[in-house]
Amino acid sequence: DELSYSDQPLFDEMETAAEADSLPAAPALPADITPRQLLKQIFGYDEFRPLQDRIIESALARRDTLTIMPTGSGKSLCFQLPALLWPGLTVVVSPLISLMQDQVAQLRQLGIPAATLNSSLPFPAYTQTVSDIRAGRVKLLYLAPETLLRPETLLLLEQVQVNCLTIDEAHCISEWGHDFRPEYRQLIQARQRMPQAVCMAVTATATERVREDIKNALNIPDAGTFIASFDRDNLHLAVEPKLDGLNQASRFLDAHRGEAGIIYCSTRRQVDGLTEQLTSQGWPVLPYHAGLNDAARAQNQRRFIYEEGLVMVATIAFGMGINKSNVRFILHFDLPKNLEGYYQQIGRAGRDGLPADCLLLFSYKDVQTVNYFIQQEEQSQQAGSRQRLEAMVGFVETAVCRRRPLLAYFGEEYTAASCDLCDNCLAEEEELSDLTIPAQKFLSCVKRTGELFGMSHIIDVLRGSRSQKVLQKGHDRLSTYGIGLEFSKNGWQHLARQFLQQGLMAQDSYGGLKLTSTAYAVFKGEKVEGILPEQETAVTGYAARPKHDAALFETLRAKRATLAKAADVPPYVIFSDRSLVDMATYFPQSAASFANMYGVGQAKLEKYADEFLPIIQDYCAERDIAESQPAAATVSPARRIAAASGKGRMEDVVATFNAGQSVAELMAAYNVKQSTIVSHLYNGRKAGLPLRASDELLELVVCSPDLRQRALDAFAELGPDFLRPIFDALEERVSFEDLHLLRLYAATNQS
Repeated sequence: DELSYSDQPLFDEMETAAEADSLPAAPALPADITPRQLLKQIFGYDEFRPLQDRIIESALARRDTLTIMPTGSGKSLCFQLPALLWPGLTVVVSPLISLMQDQVAQLRQLGIPAATLNSSLPFPAYTQTVSDIRAGRVKLLYLAPETLLRPETLLLLEQVQVNCLTIDEAHCISEWGHDFRPEYRQLIQARQRMPQAVCMAVTATATERVREDIKNALNIPDAGTFIASFDRDNLHLAVEPKLDGLNQASRFLDAHRGEAGIIYCSTRRQVDGLTEQLTSQGWPVLPYHAGLNDAARAQNQRRFIYEEGLVMVATIAFGMGINKSNVRFILHFDLPKNLEGYYQQIGRAGRDGLPADCLLLFSYKDVQTVNYFIQQEEQSQQAGSRQRLEAMVGFVETAVCRRRPLLAYFGEEYTAASCDLCDNCLAEEEELSDLTIPAQKFLSCVKRTGELFGMSHIIDVLRGSRSQKVLQKGHDRLSTYGIGLEFSKNGWQHLARQFLQQGLMAQDSYGGLKLTSTAYAVFKGEKVEGILPEQETAVTGYAARPKHDAALFETLRAKRATLAKAADVPPYVIFSDRSLVDMATYFPQSAASFANMYGVGQAKLEKYADEFLPIIQDYCAERDIAESQPAAATVSPARRIAAASGKGRMEDVVATFNAGQSVAELMAAYNVKQSTIVSHLYNGRKAGLPLRASDELLELVVCSPDLRQRALDAFAELGPDFLRPIFDALEERVSFEDLHLLRLYAATNQS
């Protein structure tokens, strides 16, 4: 909570006050410098991200704006860069002290005079900051809403030139938002007290109703609204059924050893239990929830921000103030209540733009748990909460690209055929099996038990359980009792999820299953197709990692940690992982080359070139490695073709392949697996697109030349539509991966 200093003479000149950390002098800028030049000189970036230049242009034209941009897409730059071009002060309202301190630290590393006023400051430092503000030495001032609204703060700001009032996390203004804060609503008063200041409202998540509420409250015109795509295209999205949560979490962590991540749980008890279990297995985990005392929460949060490779196990109480750029994964151990929360939480991963993994473990029991919490809400809120939960479950159950329902929830249509970054899009083609008999058994059992019970009870009846509940209800006397022994409990759960997804039954708010009209067609013999349980596999595909020298990266990371400790700042404030990846990819060995690395502006060049360059030079000299230069724009050739053509991903891959790119080069360009590229090429061929013949496809095949020829003969005889007959004809001696390659080779070499 913010503490009041109103009983102390804040604005008296105090010669005895201890000085705060010295502010960097504002950078001297040429009068004619452009925003793009400033972007490189100060922030070290070559190009604006989508919408940034338009938002900055609007702000510099003194037009009020509402900016909706997803976490990690560069919202902060939209007000930080104009602040350097305005003569006066930019005031930034932010909800959490930790977030303010983090941004101030990063700005000072860039040589930008930024400060914060909040209750964590010692009184002498507080008064020194006030003195700096009055003297015009501060360009960006971060305040909590409570601090801004104090009479003495408003009086101070009336005595200086305020060019911009920025309201971060602006969705907190709206009573329709998922994180409404009454004190944010009062910011309208401050807005009225500073009519000369440009108003910039920024947030990562806001539905259309919330956006309208923000604009009406702050009197922002429609023309001043900028909405970026909600698609975070570096996040790999996946959902797994929660069958053995602890082991699934351990396997996921094993794929991310040494990386920072967050595991979200729905309750404090779950956090404590999972933390204890993972700790006993040797994982570096920390707990965080509202039940811990303030000191423990603060210590764990600081460790997570400042140390490398820690994993936070937390409730949703954790994360809003976290600006850590190198969170590499998010694991939802329990189902989020709504897509707003899910989107906000996964948005904490991959803020540096590098790939990150987001896995959600799903159980229908979690739906019942969320429904229980909804029933504790005010009656007027329950309908909306249930609608949001239904959208969340719809995202989980979808069989199409996960970005479609996720982005549609925020009013954005995702039109690409495949994102190549979710489990559904990356799933290998699987042969569908006839599930009509299992479906009839399951649906009949639902009907005969009265359409009142959940999935677990139906499975118990099918498998002939002698549980007390089954016997008390007399369900051991039903004709469906014990007729489902051919599948395990997990197998029936896998089948039942498919029956739900296919609309054969629905689930009420208590978890009970009810038949739909479609189910009765199945009873009459309509065919049901799906995937048999023994074919189900856990998600193993993760976001592709960037290609760089891992040993040099770790050496540079160690140096960064040393510098960060000496400066008492988080390591990513020195350089983001993305900057270190650039260094470990292009091996800069001069100051001029170092300046071309991502995130290296003038201040960081002067401060850190002499720290990092000797390490890179020695490393390269020992291994005879020459430096290379990044492209003018850090966009792969394939992505440049995509941007220029406006075509879908499949067409882009085909066009790039026909232009001479190899499969390996396409994998690197799109950061995807070989099977994904092969799938795009084959689908393009099926769609009638021309495809150049390439013997390279044969070189990628692992099986022997004899088996290779037998497979090609089998394709000629049986046709290319299904791989299972070919697999069986070859006595399972050729892998499906090789069969995909050989099928594509056969298709491209047809006359």
